[in-house]
Amino acid sequence: MRDRVLDWLKDNVPPPRLQHILGVEQMSGDLARHYHLDEEKARWAGLMHDLAKCFKPERLLQMAREEGVEIDPVCENTPHLLHADVSAIVAQHQFGMNDPAILEAIRNHTLGRPQMSDLSCVVFISDALEPSRGESAELEALRRMSWENLYQSVAQTSDYSIRHLLDTRRVIHPRTILTRNWAMQKTKK
Repeated sequence: MRDRVLDWLKDNVPPPRLQHILGVEQMSGDLARHYHLDEEKARWAGLMHDLAKCFKPERLLQMAREEGVEIDPVCENTPHLLHADVSAIVAQHQFGMNDPAILEAIRNHTLGRPQMSDLSCVVFISDALEPSRGESAELEALRRMSWENLYQSVAQTSDYSIRHLLDTRRVIHPRTILTRNWAMQKTKK
């Protein structure tokens, strides 16, 4: 099935996006192994996390509505944020992926979610930190943290994303803040 997914991706995403997806697949598997999670599930979630990344806003909204995905006002005005939910829909309908843990990790890779699974945490972190995301002292520090403390890594990755959204004057979804706060609380326990 991996070849089917790769062929579909080659037809539906540009080469730099495919490079990112393969980086997330690799990093998700590596982190899952490190944290004694299901490596195969992590790789599948990484491979399929951005299936809908290049869909047009109207298509994202339509597919989300058809599947009963909750569309809050932020997502209504920024449909791109729905690509995670819609990617899970595509994984299910196009490729028959029915594993709840994999689908959850795909759905949570962008905004996160309080109480998300460790598998979701791994894919969330990998999406932000895989090697094609760039090289900087801050990214390298975040990558090191990803191997030391899963929840602290989620919190720091959320901080990184929030700073980027502030710097680029973009909307911050409340779930990103809820995810950050949840992960911070988990690190204090």
